[in-house]
Amino acid sequence: MINWLSKLFSSQKTPDNTNCMKKFLIVGLGNIGAEYVNTRHNIGFKILDHFAKKESLSFATVKLGALAEYKLKGRTFLLLKPNTYVNLSGKAVQHWMEKENIPLENIMVIADDLNLSFGAIRIKPKGSDGGHNGLKNINLILNTQNYTRFRFGISDEFKKGKQIDYVLGEWDEAEKTKLPERLELATEIIKSFGTAGLENTMTAFNGK
Repeated sequence: MINWLSKLFSSQKTPDNTNCMKKFLIVGLGNIGAEYVNTRHNIGFKILDHFAKKESLSFATVKLGALAEYKLKGRTFLLLKPNTYVNLSGKAVQHWMEKENIPLENIMVIADDLNLSFGAIRIKPKGSDGGHNGLKNINLILNTQNYTRFRFGISDEFKKGKQIDYVLGEWDEAEKTKLPERLELATEIIKSFGTAGLENTMTAFNGK
């Protein structure tokens, strides 16, 4: 009887721990509202929307955002679009990280980056906010910089004093032409992060 109970409790505990390690939170940063849909600052949303469309997923309205679930090779990917606006994204990340018991190393945050040329990819395991207010808020709320960030270059082709207008502006025609290929690449990066691991993903995709 004691042996049977021991097996029962151990069998309940082990899958929980295993499942946590196979669950990934992919956060795309962006602003809610139709006026922001095609803006540079919303590349995080755009990447997750492209992923969802490609894989026939639907986003459900949940606490602090919209969430879609994707399964691949025994892994579960939770795609999160916070509804808190970019600059207050940390609360949504913290809530879903804790609710789903997702370890810090299984979190990836997708953000735009003015310091990279358009479409350039940089994946890093940690780092400063680089002047991005969304990352700054996440760092503050989580009290750490040690989570994976996927930076998507939007370049810095704006005149002095026009940064906000540029970031919140829409893609130009040349960028719109190149964007579909970059979005396809981004979906592969997300899958690779969960199935091949961070180091292999950085090796395969950084600089592409």
